[in-house]
Amino acid sequence: MTPQSPQSTPSVQPDPRAGAAVKAADRAHVFHSWSAQELIDPLAVAGAEGSYFWDYDGNRYLDFTSGLVYTNIGYQHPKVVAAIQEQAAHLSTFAPAFAVEARSEAARLIAERTPGDLDKIFFTNGGADAVEHAVRMARLHTGRPKVLSAYRSYHGGTQQAINLTGDPRRWASDSGTAGTVHFWGPFPYRSRFYADSEEQECARALEHLETTIAFEGPATIAAIVLETVPGTAGIMVPPAGYLAGVRALCDRYGIVFVLDEVMAGFGRTGRWFAADHFDVVPDLLTFAKGVNSGYVPLGGVAISPAIAETFGKRAYPGGLTYSGHPLACAAAVATIEVMAEEGVVENAARLGESVVGPALRELAERHPSVGEVRGLGMFWALELVRDKETREPLVPYNAAGEANAPMAAFGAAAKAAGIWPFVNMNRTHVVPPCNVTEAELKEGLAALDSALSVADGFTTAGAAAAG
Repeated sequence: MTPQSPQSTPSVQPDPRAGAAVKAADRAHVFHSWSAQELIDPLAVAGAEGSYFWDYDGNRYLDFTSGLVYTNIGYQHPKVVAAIQEQAAHLSTFAPAFAVEARSEAARLIAERTPGDLDKIFFTNGGADAVEHAVRMARLHTGRPKVLSAYRSYHGGTQQAINLTGDPRRWASDSGTAGTVHFWGPFPYRSRFYADSEEQECARALEHLETTIAFEGPATIAAIVLETVPGTAGIMVPPAGYLAGVRALCDRYGIVFVLDEVMAGFGRTGRWFAADHFDVVPDLLTFAKGVNSGYVPLGGVAISPAIAETFGKRAYPGGLTYSGHPLACAAAVATIEVMAEEGVVENAARLGESVVGPALRELAERHPSVGEVRGLGMFWALELVRDKETREPLVPYNAAGEANAPMAAFGAAAKAAGIWPFVNMNRTHVVPPCNVTEAELKEGLAALDSALSVADGFTTAGAAAAG
């Protein structure tokens, strides 16, 4: 089946007074994440439906961010909303030590879709605590202290997860005592291995990882944690053979292989899980976001039989008050059923291959600001550059203030054209809902085309043309 076409969005009735009240209360009382509180100006959102949301001034935006890459079935899907309402009327909450229908059914449906034999599900409240618990399980299973993770990664904002993270958000909280070691993963466009082909990049990245293992001491390493396809760090699809190579290294040295599918899972790449593209089964797999499109917070860890057996007669020392919350699990059950009934995963794969990929590559040919296009399904990134030949980023790494002006101008132009962009460092990501329609995609891609013309003005080619 093709996905249900989103209902036409309601006519947007401007109500600036209500918007001003929402904004005033926000500014007086809400402390926002990842932000200097006095330097932000949050948009007051009046409503959302399908692939769109709108503000109190009557402006409507096509959401090319899927929230934070989690509304995989769009906003306000009626079947999921109804499932939450029905669960609230029946059993709105219950402690995690009991068997509850919504929890059991969510676990069963998730286990049916995870790769290989990852058939035990530990529920958390989101992705960061899923990663925290996966690391704890790995350390207890192996009796080893260290965990390896890649630069150019993001694993969450809690203490262990942020230390695993390989981007600048880690720096302020990195005490150097969390037992984490970072290494370089493959990224042919900005290779750390001086590779001139994907095959060479793969081989050298695996050699680098094995050398890191050797020098850190294999017997000290509990786990290697990788995003199957790194998300916020740039949607860098790993070269063929890399994840299989990591799996082999983990097997060789008795290391637990953890794949973080918090962002890439549940249809985002055109498969239920991104690991399915690479025929790799990890020992632990973390998920969140798309499991119920973020309608109610939920995450979890899918666990292999060997690690589950470790805690067969030995208590697992971890848990959460809201683990497997009935409302969240009911939303997951409904979301997974909707995705299966409406062919949402297949839609992401088909339109990613036939519409998004070709259109983005065509934009790259015309715009001097686009250095590289990469992605799968509804999971794409454009690397924006000042110069295609040198690959100099459009803004410096971790740029802020005036140094980030080119990307700020691009983002403003995208919003003015009617899309809400996902912008991170020198990249813009194209990550709409997985049930987006072809017509909506074409509308958004036209707006992106317009915004890239603004970015072009900051390139060496643009400067030369202006001069």
